[in-house]
Amino acid sequence: PCVAAHSTVRALFSAFAGALYQVKRASDNATQDIKVVSAGSVADAASQDAFCLNSGCVIQRIYDQSSYANHLDTAPGGGNAPQPDKPVNATRLSLTVSGGKAVYAAYFEGGMGYRNDNTRGVAVDNEPETIYMITSGNHWNDGCCFDYGNAETNNDDDGPSTMECVYFGNNTNRLSHPGTDEGPWVMADLEQGLWAGNDSKVNTGNTPITAEFVFAMLKGGENGFALKGGDATGTSLKVLYDGPRPSPGYQPMHKQGAIILGIGGDNSNRAIGTFFEGAMTKGYSSDAADQAVYENVVAA
Repeated sequence: PCVAAHSTVRALFSAFAGALYQVKRASDNATQDIKVVSAGSVADAASQDAFCLNSGCVIQRIYDQSSYANHLDTAPGGGNAPQPDKPVNATRLSLTVSGGKAVYAAYFEGGMGYRNDNTRGVAVDNEPETIYMITSGNHWNDGCCFDYGNAETNNDDDGPSTMECVYFGNNTNRLSHPGTDEGPWVMADLEQGLWAGNDSKVNTGNTPITAEFVFAMLKGGENGFALKGGDATGTSLKVLYDGPRPSPGYQPMHKQGAIILGIGGDNSNRAIGTFFEGAMTKGYSSDAADQAVYENVVAA
């Protein structure tokens, strides 16, 4: 099942008619939910514009559209960065989607992140899961770590195998095991390691994704993992890796089931990036399901 579905741009279910995110106004700290225009459609950005007129706004919460209510709030401090993270500027990046509608993305500029340590339904231990996100191919860096996915519930580094997130960027520090060229790459953050494959050096099959909008996917199985990526406005997904997990330390997994966005499991918050949408399932998706999700994104 889908256990989390987050977006500031659109409904990810055809029947969804609720709030996508909540903004907070600087002038008086008032908040307002930003809903979809109609069931299954895009964010009502006009209501945000009216509410935030003559005052700055931040995104205080990103709602989970699934029935599990795994909403994301600004992240508390953690083992790496002890201070709470900042929320993103609600109007920093606008874009136009199908139908000519203007909407807003979540634009991370460092020191920003979201988290839910008290989730329902998310995969734990060695249970399989699939995670995808749509991010920007023009806004990334080598900071740790622009992640979306499954992380520790105590906001700390609990060692290899305790998180499983999809990552996008070009980090090449001592714990990174990248793809070819200079990035950016779709990689798996499995804690104490960013992995483009299971090789301790370079996975030559994991090539940089160069596109304005990037589709990034991580599939965590019971005995291995897979990475897929592609142009989110393109025609096909590429398998970047599909095989066993790194050894030693990552098989079996010891996932804890928190959800993070824009940060690492221990609140490492030096990454920049852009989040348009993402979702998580409990269970390993089929290739046909992956393709269907990709085609839905392309058509949006």
